[in-house]
Amino acid sequence: MKYRKLGPYQASAISYGDMPLAIEGRPDRATAIGVIHDVLDAGVTHIDTAWAYYPSGEVPQYGEKLAAEALHSWHGDQSKVTIATKVGHFRNFTDGKPTWGIDDDPEHLKARAHESADALGVDTIDLLYSHRPSPDVPYEKVIGALADLVDEEVAATVGISNADPEQIRLAHRILGEKLVAVQNQFSPGFTSSEPEIEVTGELGLAFVAWSPLGGYRAALDQERFEPFQKVADARGISRAQVILAWELSKGPHVIPIPGSHRSATILDSLKAADLELTADELAALG
Repeated sequence: MKYRKLGPYQASAISYGDMPLAIEGRPDRATAIGVIHDVLDAGVTHIDTAWAYYPSGEVPQYGEKLAAEALHSWHGDQSKVTIATKVGHFRNFTDGKPTWGIDDDPEHLKARAHESADALGVDTIDLLYSHRPSPDVPYEKVIGALADLVDEEVAATVGISNADPEQIRLAHRILGEKLVAVQNQFSPGFTSSEPEIEVTGELGLAFVAWSPLGGYRAALDQERFEPFQKVADARGISRAQVILAWELSKGPHVIPIPGSHRSATILDSLKAADLELTADELAALG
């Protein structure tokens, strides 16, 4: 495994997001903990979770508690592993379907952050994100709440998620060195975060890519993914490895966080950290 800078931490170049282990369709708890143990054994040093990783209608914070239990029961060097979590989302049902609601009220963010610290079993969260901006709350107030949480030592560092370049620059002006990461969606089928990759590189922030393999349970744009499949077939490796290596090539500050129900799938994906794509391959991938 190779490593990249994530604020004061050394994060595995490919880290792990535990959402598939925590929401609808999740595996049983023992299986989920086994998956996390396997990625830690493989050299992953950064686990991403969220307050809102739980099935709609069930008890919140399943993902946070799962990540904490898995880390604390792992027999490796726990001091090298960081856990990031996010506050500001919640789960509900809309027209009978599980959906993601937003609650960015600053006082609610602070309350959720304290709950997250409790669920993770820590006094201070390694990295705390605002999960998603709300059109109903001025963004500077959200950022101010994050600053307060660092000052109160509820969080050691903070990040923002699903943010645009203007919001990133605003957060950086207010937070300074307290801000270490931006977490946005990015994959071959979702490349509109290229401007955010550029801005984070300019400001010295990590860009953490969620759904880096195309989206959880989402239909893929097969035409967009076809070039990646061709490279994979030519090399005799998985398409996931090619996608993740391509994302890593976007800059030394890019950290994809794929998730998986199965150890075999994620362990294959982690091999991308050592995959060097040629200039011709990168040109073909775009």
